[in-house]
Amino acid sequence: MTARIGVVTFPGSLDDRDTQRAIRLAGAEPVALWHKDKDLKQVDAVVLPGGFSYGDYLRAGAISRFSPVMETVIEQAKAGMPVLGICNGFQVLTEAHLLPGGMLGNDHLHFICRDQKLRVENADTAWTSDYEAGQEIHIPLKNMDGRYVADQYTLDKLEAEGRVAFRYLGFNPNGSLNDIAGITNGAGNVVGLMPHPEHAVEPLIGTGRTDGLPFFTSILKKLVNA
Repeated sequence: MTARIGVVTFPGSLDDRDTQRAIRLAGAEPVALWHKDKDLKQVDAVVLPGGFSYGDYLRAGAISRFSPVMETVIEQAKAGMPVLGICNGFQVLTEAHLLPGGMLGNDHLHFICRDQKLRVENADTAWTSDYEAGQEIHIPLKNMDGRYVADQYTLDKLEAEGRVAFRYLGFNPNGSLNDIAGITNGAGNVVGLMPHPEHAVEPLIGTGRTDGLPFFTSILKKLVNA
């Protein structure tokens, strides 16, 4: 049976189609989910894609967090369903308290778009098992509100528990504390990151590399072997 991975579209989502394509390239079936529907259509995992949901008004991800679909996503994530938040999706996950901390505007106050070098810090999550801990990868990055922040207690807890999933290397593009590019929850089923792995799945697009494809092959293997 083919694994079904849902991709939520919010008003202002930009990368939902790209994410669906990445899922298809990995060998799973992408399923379009609409933000107003609570029904997840019996998917096995969910991706919250990048973009500027609701124009990033109020606070990035703050309005989308109250979309009807998120009520079910939150419930299922707490029950163990794998959920990945990319860029704006990461912001939504922090607003929904599925991941700790929050996202603020970039410290240089500008939108940034670049190929970003990352180090994989945790290869034991549902979305990162096809990487190796310590592996260095290049993933496109594009954001305005990408600065990850948290209180010192939370930062210490994330570091002590190995829940920093990715870290910026060479250059911190937005002032994120501890150079954090992505984190995971304690169970490893919920992961959020600012860079865009869906833009690095084919040699002819993005970085010209396929460093982002293991996100989607990881979850496929996780679901097949579950």
